[in-house]
Amino acid sequence: MGKRMFTRRQVIATTSAGALATLINWPYRGIAIAGQDHKKLAIQGGEPVRTGAWPKWPVWDQGAENGIIEVLRSGKWWRGSGGKIAEFEKQYAELMGAKHCLATASGTTALLVALHVLGVDAGDEVLVSPYTFIASYNVILLSKALPVFVDTDPETFLMDPEKIEERINDRTTAIIPVHIFGLPVNMDRVNEIARKHNLKVIEDACQAWLAEYRNQKAGTLGDLGCFSFQNSKHLPAGEGGAIIGDDDEIMDRCHAFHNCGRAYGSVKATTPYPTRGSNRRMQQFQAVILMSQMKRIKKDADVRLENALYLNSKIKDIPGIIPCKLADGANRSAYHCYPFRYKKEYFNNSPRRKFLEALNAEGIPCWGGYGPQNKYGLIQEALNSKGYKRLFTEERLRRFREENHLPGNDQLCKEAVCFFQNVLLSNKHDMDDIANAILKIYENRDKL
Repeated sequence: MGKRMFTRRQVIATTSAGALATLINWPYRGIAIAGQDHKKLAIQGGEPVRTGAWPKWPVWDQGAENGIIEVLRSGKWWRGSGGKIAEFEKQYAELMGAKHCLATASGTTALLVALHVLGVDAGDEVLVSPYTFIASYNVILLSKALPVFVDTDPETFLMDPEKIEERINDRTTAIIPVHIFGLPVNMDRVNEIARKHNLKVIEDACQAWLAEYRNQKAGTLGDLGCFSFQNSKHLPAGEGGAIIGDDDEIMDRCHAFHNCGRAYGSVKATTPYPTRGSNRRMQQFQAVILMSQMKRIKKDADVRLENALYLNSKIKDIPGIIPCKLADGANRSAYHCYPFRYKKEYFNNSPRRKFLEALNAEGIPCWGGYGPQNKYGLIQEALNSKGYKRLFTEERLRRFREENHLPGNDQLCKEAVCFFQNVLLSNKHDMDDIANAILKIYENRDKL
């Protein structure tokens, strides 16, 4: 067979999925490519595939500055003395297709409020994904409940719904499915199991704005949905969060609890403070920022999705590179991060650490995702505390430690590679740069 002279970009841009798939079955020696394709890896002093900048985040709209100044001059800075937060709540509920929205100080506080109002209490157990940001289970520990981890499906990066029921016992009160990176969980199965066992469902949609499951927005499919507006998020305000839901009475209790236990709606003022509560309120400034950022959220979401799908098509046939699979029923990811798996056996058994270093050196910013958090120190700290020893028997804590073995999650934590959401706000040419960089590393896998 004669050598074929193509540039790497031509290979990525023109090769069909079927043709590239056949390469996986060859004794792959690379493709004879002219020009830059045989240059050294940037990590070894070669020329990087990309030297240009990526879109910055967050993006500020100067047109919103008048609204900030208006709030400053009014002196009405907290929730109780101004209407900007209520205005934002109305807009966000409409955006998400929910009846109610309650703005909070953060995504973490949103989860804490939801857990309390839905009855999670000291000594309860809550099922949660281990592949997530730490807040998803820290809030369970702060509620003096036990976070019981359900193993991850490495293909979807999400809680494996077929592993849920084996974790349920008579103390299980709720399930927190986490739509990590904006990837919607299989909510049909989660809700089916929850109904069967009379469990509450709190969606951690803190990274899933406008993600969809069966054409419904993530966060609208459980009893309550929680969101974050931290600085890196698609709808940023530095800090901030929200709870959405359709049940009037539950949302009234959320409002009362987040506002120090003050009466609200169906929570009547039988005394000055009729219910327990805490200060989990959003500030007026944050609401003004969020309403400004909402003007771009749909357009940005479409750009991220288009680029993510295009990137899927360009890298899915590179040996050892496996883009994330959407869960059954999920029809749109928010792509807060773009995730894929790196199989080192296709890269001369080079560890993922070397692949990440090489890809960053080629001008493609990336990271390795979350670690095996079910093994982190805060879990043992909680189990060894006097409170948990009072709440749970020695036998239950022993079994928890024994059952805290999650092979699917361990595998994913060793293989995951992620691009930050701002990378997906570029254009197709930039997605080609990503694909070219990955292919370049593959071609030079024996030099990693």
